[in-house]
Amino acid sequence: MTEFDPMSVSKEGPARVEGSAVNAAPLRAFVERIERLEEEENAIKDDKADVYGEAKSLGYDKKALKRVVAARRKDPQQRKEEDLIFETYMHALGEDV
Repeated sequence: MTEFDPMSVSKEGPARVEGSAVNAAPLRAFVERIERLEEEENAIKDDKADVYGEAKSLGYDKKALKRVVAARRKDPQQRKEEDLIFETYMHALGEDV
């Protein structure tokens, strides 16, 4: 088994990893794009947390709001079926819905 030689990596040229050439330029571009997307994803998560916090400060329940958002994401027929099954299970356990 051939070991990876970090000294064989150049900014633009291929490096050898276990007998195959790896072109560093497109690899670097992919890694940098993924890193940018992760930064954007974290920013969106922070923005969502801010919106939920704002809603909570106005008296809205965060868990209920998340449930509403998740329900709206689903197909209405799928949501009805899931609700019916949920209600059936709750009634079978003697719980009020």
